[in-house]
Amino acid sequence: MKKEIQKLLQQAIQSAFGVDFDAEKIKIDYPPEGMGDFSTNVALVLGKVVGKNPMEVAEKLQSELSEKDIFEKIETAKPGFINFFLAEETLRNNVVKINEEKNKFGNSEIGAGRKIHLDFVSANPTGPIHVGNARGGPLGDTLANVLEKCGYMPFREYYVNDTGNQADILGHSILGDAEAQYSGEYIEDLRKRVEKGDPRKTGEEGAAIVLEEIIKPSMEKFGIHFDNYFSERELQKSGKVDEILSALKEKGYIFEKDGAVWFKSTEFGDDKDRVVVKSNGEKTYFGTDIAYHVDKLERGFEKLVDIWGADHHGEVRRTEGALKALGHGNKLDVILTQFVRILKNGEEMKMSKRAGTYVSVDDLIDEVGCDATRFFFLMHSADTHMNFDLNLAKERSEKNPVYYVQYAHARIASILRKAGDFLKSDFRNFLKSDFRMHKKERVLIFELLKFSDLVEEISQNYAVHYLPQYAMGLADKFHSFYDECRVIDENNLELTAQRLELVKAVQIVLAEVLKIMGISAPERM
Repeated sequence: MKKEIQKLLQQAIQSAFGVDFDAEKIKIDYPPEGMGDFSTNVALVLGKVVGKNPMEVAEKLQSELSEKDIFEKIETAKPGFINFFLAEETLRNNVVKINEEKNKFGNSEIGAGRKIHLDFVSANPTGPIHVGNARGGPLGDTLANVLEKCGYMPFREYYVNDTGNQADILGHSILGDAEAQYSGEYIEDLRKRVEKGDPRKTGEEGAAIVLEEIIKPSMEKFGIHFDNYFSERELQKSGKVDEILSALKEKGYIFEKDGAVWFKSTEFGDDKDRVVVKSNGEKTYFGTDIAYHVDKLERGFEKLVDIWGADHHGEVRRTEGALKALGHGNKLDVILTQFVRILKNGEEMKMSKRAGTYVSVDDLIDEVGCDATRFFFLMHSADTHMNFDLNLAKERSEKNPVYYVQYAHARIASILRKAGDFLKSDFRNFLKSDFRMHKKERVLIFELLKFSDLVEEISQNYAVHYLPQYAMGLADKFHSFYDECRVIDENNLELTAQRLELVKAVQIVLAEVLKIMGISAPERM
């Protein structure tokens, strides 16, 4: 709906002032309650362009748009705002549209088939995935779903650090020597299965088992299906890392010092230059990571989205710098996820027998279920610390946000089951009547209309935490509507028709939001 209003304003500006104003630069907002459905400050911007008072511009645009059928009325407000009130027929038509398009409602072609690579979770294959790494899982998976709905071609990949220092540490842990760092049931199991020898080789063999038997099943249990698991070890063996470092050297960004090879990351805002090849000839993680990012671009991806833990914040600038040095500036977006605390009975949980020293994602899913785990992780912006309340996640009441949202869907399913014969007829002819909407209906329909705009916005700003917030808001408005508005009234077919159409539309949108988040939409609860 925002885009439609943008285009109408663009046409009005051209007609009234002869100015070709980019529709995308016209900002459309949701004003405070009672001041309209949509609002714009374009008159304040345009006034400077045409040399007129913003209120005069606003009133002129109001006049140009006053005959448009989609609006019930248009008002202006100082110092130059324009507020739009949608006509009831517009709202009804959009309810019909939702019921016709079903789960395709909200689809967009903004992505135009562009390929986007998403690298997320990517925890070291040295043991079970802990909740800190797992937080990026629903985020990346949901973002990929949003991108797909908006016409992009997302690709989910898990980067497997199956060699180098992490493999060494796992190897020492399996061998049980003085440099061991990992413990837990899985280490005891690996000791029985992995051939003892060189720590690196032992660790690499152990990492392969961890990947196949612990990490991949955990991700599937979490509802995350990666398109590919990419091996760091295979990348190094391919010679790609040497090739990329040579390219950087040719461009003057590589130097040698103390027997090691360095990248001039300070030229790109880093606090110090970084080693890419150690003095013993071994590639650093950063050196290999540069090659990994270039490899992704050479596979045809136009944009790279990496989701890392906040402890990797120092790597962002140097990675962006290396790509820029190679001619790939502005191709990488990094989302950093902050830390997670798991609370049970008000106290933090820290121990997992299987993992050794932390709460694993498997523990969490076993405790509260996949739906609650994903929903709770998604509720908070990635850049904020979060407390995961196990007691709340298991509570079957409106206090639990995922239960509240799923109950709304189940409640609608119950209404539609009770509707029976009413659903066998096509009542849409009744929707052309002059029957006035209840204020709760209007509010609920307008909430449905926000969905399309929201999905497009998330595809650009990656703020997936707006989805659970939207789901909770939609559920809240539905429950409020249902408490005041009788849906099935055998003595008023017109009213019943209108409200059944609305209820079906709410179910469609609510189910689609849950699907995008990777959460089930139960028919009964």
